[in-house]
Amino acid sequence: MKEDNQSSKKDFLIVGFSDFPHLQVPLFATFFLIYLLTLMGNFLIIATVYSNSHLHTPMYFFLTNLSFTDICYTSVIFPQMLAHFFQEGTHVSFTECLVQVYFFMVMVVVEYLLLSVMAYDRYVAICKPLHYMTIMNTSVCIQLALGTWISSFLIPLAHTVSFSHLSFCTTHTINHMFCDITALLKISCSNKHSIETLTYIVGPIVALTSFSLIIISYINITSSILKIKSKEGRQKTFSTCVSHLTVVVLFYASLFGTYVRPTSTYSMRDNKIASLSYIAVTPLCNPIIYSLKNTTFNNALRKTMNVGQSKCRTTRSLF
Repeated sequence: MKEDNQSSKKDFLIVGFSDFPHLQVPLFATFFLIYLLTLMGNFLIIATVYSNSHLHTPMYFFLTNLSFTDICYTSVIFPQMLAHFFQEGTHVSFTECLVQVYFFMVMVVVEYLLLSVMAYDRYVAICKPLHYMTIMNTSVCIQLALGTWISSFLIPLAHTVSFSHLSFCTTHTINHMFCDITALLKISCSNKHSIETLTYIVGPIVALTSFSLIIISYINITSSILKIKSKEGRQKTFSTCVSHLTVVVLFYASLFGTYVRPTSTYSMRDNKIASLSYIAVTPLCNPIIYSLKNTTFNNALRKTMNVGQSKCRTTRSLF
């Protein structure tokens, strides 16, 4: 037992993309650009909503929360992942690995819960338009956001405590870009039954509960849209949901496709590549998806950028 406890505290070697030596430079450039664009796109959404008072509505309030989540989400992974390209592998301590696992799970849960809250917001806006501002008042929006974040920090605690007791007797090499949950289970020599049970019960419960709430919301939304007599009215109403639906499909498909499988069928190399869909593509696409065909937001975005350019010109003229 003492030997197992000691072995679990050794540093981990995260392989990253060192098994693709001929692609190190283009991969680094690609991921650095993705990370930079993700930060810029999501910060721009937050700045645009903050600086335009007519966007101070529940929908855009939750959108800024989603953008902030995506910034944190990618920042948990990308800085360390980019460091991999300057060496053949990155050594991280057991504690650092555990912290990364915890915050990664926190951000995933935040995204799940936020997407269901955003679906509820669309349900109220379309199905109860006359009572929208009464139901989704400032106090309720803040409570929903706080509830989402507090729950997201609490839910992964049991997983993190369980992972802290894992032992790694034969290898401490993680063939992944970060301390991935399934990768850690794959190389652990501990009895993993209880942890796997916790992982494959609590995780799907959170995901499926959130997804069910989204489905219920959209069943009611669809029913309300079908009652609208004019085709133009139906299209205009549905267009307010397209961005959210696209993000939901992209996020759930990428995570479910990667993690909803037994550990015994898990291939580190395949999942390392597949994980790019949710750690790189989704956070990058969210700002693009929400700005496409959104005239109100695009006008506010242009206004914000014009103000920023004017301030830059004024600053340069002073010097």
